[in-house]
Amino acid sequence: MRPVLALVGLPLLLIAAGCAPAGSEPGAGGTPGGADDRSEPFHQRAAEVAEAWRPGNAWTAGYVPLQEPTVLLGDPDFTPETEQAFRNGWYREQVAVPTAEPADAAIRFPDGTLTVPLVSAGTAYRQLAQGDPPPCAGRPQRPTPEKRPGFRPKPGATDGPVIEPGPDGPIISPGPDGPIIEPGATGRPTIEPGPDGPASSVPSAACVPLTVTAVRLGTAPVRTSRGEAQVPAWVFTVEELKAPVARLAVAPGSVTAVPQGVAPTGPVPDGVVSAQDLQAVDGARLTWRIGVGACDTAPTPLVRERDDVVVVGGGVTPATGICTDQLLLKPVTVTLKAALGDRTVLDVATGAPLVLRR
Repeated sequence: MRPVLALVGLPLLLIAAGCAPAGSEPGAGGTPGGADDRSEPFHQRAAEVAEAWRPGNAWTAGYVPLQEPTVLLGDPDFTPETEQAFRNGWYREQVAVPTAEPADAAIRFPDGTLTVPLVSAGTAYRQLAQGDPPPCAGRPQRPTPEKRPGFRPKPGATDGPVIEPGPDGPIISPGPDGPIIEPGATGRPTIEPGPDGPASSVPSAACVPLTVTAVRLGTAPVRTSRGEAQVPAWVFTVEELKAPVARLAVAPGSVTAVPQGVAPTGPVPDGVVSAQDLQAVDGARLTWRIGVGACDTAPTPLVRERDDVVVVGGGVTPATGICTDQLLLKPVTVTLKAALGDRTVLDVATGAPLVLRR
């Protein structure tokens, strides 16, 4: 039996996306051992998964979020450093974060509203901020002064780079208390060569957390069991990002956990692999990640649509020789016959709903 679930601690590798054309049956057409052999057993199992899906009343009447509670409200224009800080939850605040619990507020679903209690901004911030970044070799834990907007050096300062004006621009050279920027002749900053090539003791960026400069109560769009909802959220303005970061504000007692699916009793067919999570939902266009073996080939998205649910997974040609015991995550994309809307996306292997993770 093939492994179908992501295991904590196994190496994960993200590789290029596959795509099936609109309205097609992924896996149609092929050679022995190929797509045709995968498609029929997938659809048989997918039909069993869809029939077994019975989520309960909370699924249609309560609040069941189907994505993570931290939401970016737009394009953040990440750099490698800021994306690393965001993914790891490295934040620091430069404003007072309110600790009082606000009044109850409404979640707005496509089919109605639900009034729920909220947590304070302070509680949301503690959930958002996961600690300080570790030391980065060769890079400071805090921004050097010249990296901060509006920096103006103090005369005679010795606790960081010293700036001395020159007629044609600065060049960088060693100083007793750190780099000293001295007059140059080219009009552009230049770096004095070191023994192994150009070198500078001024790092290109700092290993630092993101800086919260404002906070307000607002809303964030969230995929839920009842379709996309506008959910109360604490919205944090972050100095280093172009888009605010929202942390959902609904009190834990009003959040219903995602139910477990009901998997068919039989094993997952050979050549069929599980869906791990959703990566994007854009109308009828759906992207999810499938778990494949390191030596599996011909990965293909597989999907079965119904009016109430969409069952997804993947097809592969299993390796026949010796291979490393490794699970790789591969994104695949299809265009459904109709917009996803409030339909639930289920994994063909476990029968569980998929959560959106970006």
